[in-house]
Amino acid sequence: MERVPILKIGGVLLVSIQIDLQDQSVLALQEDLAEKISSTGAHGVVIDISAVEIVDSFIGRMFATIASISRLFDADTVVVGMRPAVAITLVELGLTLGGVRTALDLERGMKILGQLGRGRDA
Repeated sequence: MERVPILKIGGVLLVSIQIDLQDQSVLALQEDLAEKISSTGAHGVVIDISAVEIVDSFIGRMFATIASISRLFDADTVVVGMRPAVAITLVELGLTLGGVRTALDLERGMKILGQLGRGRDA
């Protein structure tokens, strides 16, 4: 099973999904990310899904679950690069991504996390 790499950039973890997600790889990603947030003290997580073409209800719920896990470790989550077809599918499946912020691209996602991080320091 391929693992999704998790890169640390400052206080942010970047998860760039470049593989076809299977249920097992999604579960492994959740575990790996929780461990990485805990060990690094990251304040933010960016999940880049620009390479994801298809989602099902399990994968859609995974985004909300990752955001919940991140919040438990005091980190915010932003999903970036969502394709229109993916957004339409999520809406058609009736999935709301509670607690998940979205941005069109990585640059905007990092900017959002930077603004949220400054709010914590206040």
